[in-house]
Amino acid sequence: MDKKFKRTLVTCALPYANGPVHIGHLAGVYVPADIYVRYLRMKGEDVLFICGSDEHGVPITIKARKEGVTPQDIVDRYHNIIKKSFTGLGINFDIYSRTSSAVHSKNASEFFRKLYDDDKFITRESEQFFDPEAKVFLADRYITGTCPKCGNPNAYGDQCEKCGSTLSPEELIDPKSALSGSAPVKVKTKHWYLPLDQYEPWLREWILEQHKEWRSNVYGQCKSWLDGGLQPRAVSRDLDWGVPVPVDGAEGKVLYVWFDAPIGYISNTQELLPESWEKWWKSDDSRLIHFIGKDNIVFHCIVFPSMLKAYGSYILPDNVPSNEFLNLENDKISTSRNWAVWLNEYLDEFPGQEDVLRYVLCANAPETKDNDFTWKDYQQRNNSELVAIFGNFVNRAVVLTQKYFGGVVPENAAPSDVDAAALADILPCKKALEEYIETFHFREALKEAMNIARIGNKYISDTEPWQVAKTDMARTASILYTSLQICADLAIAFEPFLPFSAEKLRSILNVSLDAGCDHRAGEGAPTENFYAPGEGRALHTNSVISSERSESRNLLHWSDLGAAELLSPGHRLGENGLLFSKVEDAVVEAQIAKLETARAANAAAAAAKAAAEAASHVEPQKDEVAFEDFEKMDIRTATVLAAERVPKTDKLLKLSIDTGIDQRTIVSGIAEYYSPEEMVGKQICILANLKPRQIRGIESKGMILMAKQGDGKMRLVTPTEALTPGSIIG
Repeated sequence: MDKKFKRTLVTCALPYANGPVHIGHLAGVYVPADIYVRYLRMKGEDVLFICGSDEHGVPITIKARKEGVTPQDIVDRYHNIIKKSFTGLGINFDIYSRTSSAVHSKNASEFFRKLYDDDKFITRESEQFFDPEAKVFLADRYITGTCPKCGNPNAYGDQCEKCGSTLSPEELIDPKSALSGSAPVKVKTKHWYLPLDQYEPWLREWILEQHKEWRSNVYGQCKSWLDGGLQPRAVSRDLDWGVPVPVDGAEGKVLYVWFDAPIGYISNTQELLPESWEKWWKSDDSRLIHFIGKDNIVFHCIVFPSMLKAYGSYILPDNVPSNEFLNLENDKISTSRNWAVWLNEYLDEFPGQEDVLRYVLCANAPETKDNDFTWKDYQQRNNSELVAIFGNFVNRAVVLTQKYFGGVVPENAAPSDVDAAALADILPCKKALEEYIETFHFREALKEAMNIARIGNKYISDTEPWQVAKTDMARTASILYTSLQICADLAIAFEPFLPFSAEKLRSILNVSLDAGCDHRAGEGAPTENFYAPGEGRALHTNSVISSERSESRNLLHWSDLGAAELLSPGHRLGENGLLFSKVEDAVVEAQIAKLETARAANAAAAAAKAAAEAASHVEPQKDEVAFEDFEKMDIRTATVLAAERVPKTDKLLKLSIDTGIDQRTIVSGIAEYYSPEEMVGKQICILANLKPRQIRGIESKGMILMAKQGDGKMRLVTPTEALTPGSIIG
């Protein structure tokens, strides 16, 4: 980290409170951010970790409307689910608040008002799509229709998910509201816009010249937007849910969710530190890092910085590490299709396996391209890496120490060059691990942490203390002494990645983290040597901690990683236990079956929807005909006297009918809709004067009238009450 920064403010994209958090969110944003914050705190850095629920916008009002509840009911439900889920996975923000809070409403209003008073906005009157039945303005996503590119009848107003084309509502064929099904109309409305085009020269210099170190996906997307030319962006919406626009003449309008939400970072910091929040947001020696997904790049790198620039006095993000997307079993994660692994469900179904998910998501992090999560890979990484390498090494070292030395760290009685070489190999891992984390390459950093476990596993396998113990206990003591030092290194190295396992390992080793390194926040957090006086409940400020260890404390700090002696001879270990357990085939198969059930349900729902839409499709009207042409048609009622299938056909029935004027035969292709038994005695409508024709050697005189739906289903046209055969229809 650049030495000019005294503190680091880390924010995570605010999860949208209309559903739980899934593994795509975790891999893209929250697990990497938590790793980074834990690492900084292990080093004794001054860091603040900020997040909260994004609780405004159209999708929440739509969900509330569908469920027959209020928007507040929706956000309350999911805010609590999301917050509990984060805690369950060990992601402990210093504050996890919400944009529906009173603090945020006041702060967002004041932010808008200052820009308004400083003439930073422009106003425009434009036509926007409006649902005349639901009486709401429609976001593009809530307008559906037929894609003009591929013909998909279920395209959205912003994108066709079938062919991937970016669309606008104006391009859709036969557009309709996703709320009511009615055709949207355009209505004039006035809104306030942030003129991003005026900030384009400054953004070019700030991003393209000063931040070439940003990830290529972030830098490239910003450059693409800037090269395409920025346009003014609306910061208000016609809606009754959100922060009201605080100016006269803005009744029925709220702040646009993408103007409102990022201000939430500031609001949440104010809520946590009402007296000292400004030093985190307005001091040049504070560093701001945004962790986001790639769909949020433009908002955090162009829109929000422009807002901060317009306001003045705020610091700007120093880096915006953004990941690509995580897929699930080779398919795009979709909340609407329930094709996801939901964090709250995982925590319920896999108690004690929090770190396995953290490990797999970090190992498969989509840092440079979209990546895939599969349950088979989850199983393989757990069994072959966590269990077989990390857990196996620790268990062997501890079990052998208990067996030969009563669970006490032995003296380094007979050291060897191989011992020193193994310990020396840890320092390059530490150096690489630090470089990777500080440049936001967490996947590679995790590999370096696991390499320490590989070093330990190889060392104990090569030295074979269980064999050496048969003849040389002094040498056995040195081997296990060295092995236990590596175990302590692992308790440090894995703290950012696998906090539950690292804590369990420290319990086995009977050691603790230095209080200043502790990441626990909120309820249950330690009160001594943890919070800075007057700084709220979870602000960590740490004095410089010497790398010289105190044997009496047995406390671990990041600077101890790779040190010669972390556990002193005579130190008693704690109670042993397995760090990880195998994931059996049945567990994985159950999760895959769960997904396949969701896939089948989606397919059935899609088929039912397609059938309903096809059934409701109405063919366009045919060309006009003269009344005289219609008069030529002799349409009348008739009664079916007998019916039988035409041999060697699947669709044809031979019907004997009474027309009132004669008895005749009609051959009709209705066998797939009606059986012969159903037809006997039925009263039908026929075109009596249709010219006879031969069908399969049978003379057919007339045609039965049928109604055909858009999905091809056909039904007889019959009188609603019995009529005399031969009654004229016209």
